[in-house]
Amino acid sequence: MKIAVDFDGTCVDHKYPEVGMDVPLAVATLKDLIKAGHRIILYTMRSDQHLLDAINWFSQRGIDLHGVQVDPEQNEWTTSTKCHADIYIDDRNFGCPLIRIEGYARQCVNWKVVRETLLPMVSQSAPRTGPLPAFGLRLLRWPLSS
Repeated sequence: MKIAVDFDGTCVDHKYPEVGMDVPLAVATLKDLIKAGHRIILYTMRSDQHLLDAINWFSQRGIDLHGVQVDPEQNEWTTSTKCHADIYIDDRNFGCPLIRIEGYARQCVNWKVVRETLLPMVSQSAPRTGPLPAFGLRLLRWPLSS
């Protein structure tokens, strides 16, 4: 599965243009997703040197990126500039679980909830490309109808 991940407020605290402190469990969760065979794409508003700072953050933590801003394989079948991914993890996504961490500029992604929800789903079998409808529903705490 291809997972697009934002940077500020998702992997690190909002300190743009600086790189903020790591959001708890972000690094461990991303490494575990890669270990399970999934690919991470950095998908951020950062550009130029600030984008390089974000790329270096991943490199310094031993997180191999499949792509930056775009899935490198999508050019084979589309000319769209939107990053193709199966899941997008971003503090600005509707339904993304957030947490307030003391000392951080504002709410960040709650990687504990992402980890508890996503890892069991993606680790049970080989990477998949199909939709994961229950993921968003559980994060939003919407009642599931039968």
